[in-house]
Amino acid sequence: MESAAERLDTARRTGVPCAPVRDLLPPGDLDAAYAVQSLLSDRLVASGRRITGWKIGLTSPAVQAQLGVDTPDFGPLFDDTAVPDGAEIPWGAVLQPRAEAEVALVLGHDLPHERHTVADVIRATAFALPAVEVVGSRIRDWDITAVDTIADNASSGVYVLGTRPVLLRELDLRTAGMVLERRGEPVSTGAGAACLGNPLHAAVWLADTLARLGRPLRAGDTVLTGALGPMTAVEPGDVLEARIDGLGSVRAAFGRPAPEGGAR
Repeated sequence: MESAAERLDTARRTGVPCAPVRDLLPPGDLDAAYAVQSLLSDRLVASGRRITGWKIGLTSPAVQAQLGVDTPDFGPLFDDTAVPDGAEIPWGAVLQPRAEAEVALVLGHDLPHERHTVADVIRATAFALPAVEVVGSRIRDWDITAVDTIADNASSGVYVLGTRPVLLRELDLRTAGMVLERRGEPVSTGAGAACLGNPLHAAVWLADTLARLGRPLRAGDTVLTGALGPMTAVEPGDVLEARIDGLGSVRAAFGRPAPEGGAR
């Protein structure tokens, strides 16, 4: 596990994707993968970063089947990976970036119980925001299994939140439609039902899972509940805008590579 963490951390620090880490871990051992994730998170926290919430991944049954699992996964979000709406994301900040539109929930109360209901999550949520998550892989060519992506902080990169908070009582997240556009052209569409049937269901799963692990969701946490449609590849200079019914819009803008030999 230490070797796997070191391989992934070296890729993060150097910006050079690495080989998969599944060869260093027991086959299919998700607990070992989460242990690697924890080692990496501890390194980042020790360096001065702050965990600001959690992301949920693998919420699509099709993606679960592709990776041979029947459950979502999760990973931590950090303060330095939150990008303001429309601010430029430097090219290279995320390795092998891909983007997806999501519903973000910001909690006003803790969720400490071993089992939660949708009502618990609704009561605990202060407001919702539209979000673009820019996922990335430290693993070369996205050659991943579930073990690889979990160990790699659930393939987290950066995330962009909208700035107009909306109360859940004003939303029907299950039927909320989403379109992700690149310079006005749709590149991904979907709806809340694509995320475990409802983004609130994904949040319940995360709340239960983290509580059982002894690190429950807390007031102030941001939860990225999972993709509402297919991921889209990202190119230098792209400007992506996600629109989610009832939540409004949010933009992710990408810089271009620095000239060879120039400042990065």
